[in-house]
This record gives sequence, C-alpha cells and structure tokens, in this order.
Amino acid sequence: MPLVGLRAVEAVLRLGSLNAAADELCVTPGAVSQQLIKVETYLGIKLFRRTPQGLVPTETARRLAEHLHTGFRDIARAVALVEPPHPNSVAVSAPPVFAAKWLVWRLHRFTEAQSKLKISIEATTDFADLDDNRIDACIRVGRGDWAGTRAVHLADIRVFPVFAPEFANRIRTPANLLNIPIIRDAGSGFDWNHWLRPNDMDAAQLPDGPCYSDASLCLDAAIAGQGVFLSWETLSHDALRMGRLHALPGRFRTSSAYWFVENAQHTRSKPVQRFLDWLREELNACLE
Repeated sequence: MPLVGLRAVEAVLRLGSLNAAADELCVTPGAVSQQLIKVETYLGIKLFRRTPQGLVPTETARRLAEHLHTGFRDIARAVALVEPPHPNSVAVSAPPVFAAKWLVWRLHRFTEAQSKLKISIEATTDFADLDDNRIDACIRVGRGDWAGTRAVHLADIRVFPVFAPEFANRIRTPANLLNIPIIRDAGSGFDWNHWLRPNDMDAAQLPDGPCYSDASLCLDAAIAGQGVFLSWETLSHDALRMGRLHALPGRFRTSSAYWFVENAQHTRSKPVQRFLDWLREELNACLE
C-alpha cells in the first residue's frame, strides 16, 4: 500500500476537497487525484464518488477516515519526538474566535519587537496535544484545571450586552432589552444571567432573535443591527473602540477565564516566555 496515496486520501477526507488537500500537500490537484486512483486500484474499491460538485466519500471511506486521521497524527507525533525544537520559534494553539477577533490584530506588535522569532498560530477549538513538540502552549477558556498541565491565568472573561449605534436611543437601561431582538450564540458557554441577575432580571424574560453557531457571526449580526448580543472584552473591544458597537454599562465575570496552558513537564523556553509576557501586557491594556 503506497503511504503517499493513503496520505492523499486522509487529506481529502479531512479537508473536503482536492484543492484543499493539494494546498496542504504542496502538489497539484491532479497529483492528488492520481494518488486517490492508485489507492482505489490497490484496494479494488471506490473510496469517492466523482460528481460535478466534487468528490463525495463513500461509506467505506468514511469508515477509514478516523483510523487514517489517527495514524497520520501518530506518525507526526513520533517524528516530533525526535525533532529538536527550533530555538527561535513559538507555536501556540488558540480558539478561532479569539485568534481572529483579537490576537491577529495585535500580533504584528510582537513580531516587530521580536524580529528574530518565528511565531505560528494554530486556530482550533481542539485542545492541542501538549506532548507534541510542535506546540509550545495553548490559549484556552475554562477554569485552568486541566490534568498534567501548567496553566497561567491571563484574564477573566466578563460579559456585557452590545448593539449597533442605531439602537443607542432605544437601549438605555437593562429593561429596554425586553423590546429588542436578542442574538444568541448556539455554542456559547456564557449565560445571559451572568449579566442579567446583577440587574435584577432573568434570561427567561428576554425576547427571541436570530441564533448563530459562532460568536464571530453573532458579533457581526450585532454590528449589522440585528439585535443585542452578550459579548465579552476580547471579542468586541475593537468594534467598541471604533464606534461600530455600543454597550450597556456593567461588565460581570463568568466562571471562565483565558489561560496560557503548557505541558507541566516541559521547561518554558525564553521565546515562549517573551510571548507570554507580551500577551499578558496586551490583555491588561485591553481590559483596563
């Protein structure tokens, strides 16, 4: 069985298209397609249906997918164990919303000050494997009590309602929220009651409104004037600063915080320490 062919199959299954797999593997889509055909010929079965919309995995391919993902991940981990880490690199895993709405807009300040360092950011909701030498640390949301890790507190998460400027005259008190559509994040771990109960209200009183599966979409919906969204500082700081959103007074803590999470058995390198120091300074400035 050609390993390079299995790698092509795994990439297409994981990424969903020939083009995406080709980009990751640094080859042409045609080369990926040829590898798929070789594997199918070797196995004597079809792994993909060719349609005008693209490749559609067969049921057999779907059964293979998890095992292929695990196998190539394990190979990558094995190689990482013997590869010495680059002395001037920092590799960090971070939640996509945090990376897109806050970190990426500030990262140039770190790279300009640390021009000799190579920084890489992996945006994912998955908790990175900290036994893997390719990742130095994770920025994660939670209570900081992950087994086998060293978690450095970065910032508490405080929530508050945000809305477009056109609502400014209609939203002056918490009670005004009862007459405005409420934008909800289907995947959020933050309850409206974190903000409402200190204001003697309850989430059950709130009206309906649009629901999205991602906090970034919810924020954009608020900017577009679709209603009020329960946001937090790293998510909406820049939109508030630029006047694209307004907020009601009062920012209340949730039970979650941002943490800088590392393998408890690993010694923190000087580049990672510099990144951590910079990250804490930036967050402190944002949350003042």
